[in-house]
Amino acid sequence: LPHIATLGYGVGPGGEIIDTFPYFVSGVLHLISSAVLGFGGVYHSLIGPETLEESFPFFGYVWKDKNKMTNILGYHLIILGLGAWLLVWKAMYFGGVYDTWAPGGGDIRVITNPTTNAAVIFGYLLKSPFGGDGWICSVDNMEDIIGG
Repeated sequence: LPHIATLGYGVGPGGEIIDTFPYFVSGVLHLISSAVLGFGGVYHSLIGPETLEESFPFFGYVWKDKNKMTNILGYHLIILGLGAWLLVWKAMYFGGVYDTWAPGGGDIRVITNPTTNAAVIFGYLLKSPFGGDGWICSVDNMEDIIGG
């Protein structure tokens, strides 16, 4: 639920929750998704084929098959990349995101100038994770998050 607020749904000035309907919709979608996942698990354990390769060869794999493992990793990275781009588009063009560092206790704002300087973005990785530097956690503005 905090991630829905971060995207700016149902949040007003100062971080106050003004509409709970987006949270209700998220709960319902999670409930339906978990039911589908649960029914799928029961189906495949009781009724479905013993091995999936018999019916759907695309889903079959052997751990030693480097090409198949690379494809699986690639598909996951592509989906993660698309999700990151959706966040960038939401922040820049579709209503903005909640910025906790905005004056007055935080507000929803559109990110108009994301950080595109690679030295700034990768500079967070070069900080020490030990001590007071904060490593990746030291990001303190939405421009760096959206630009990264």
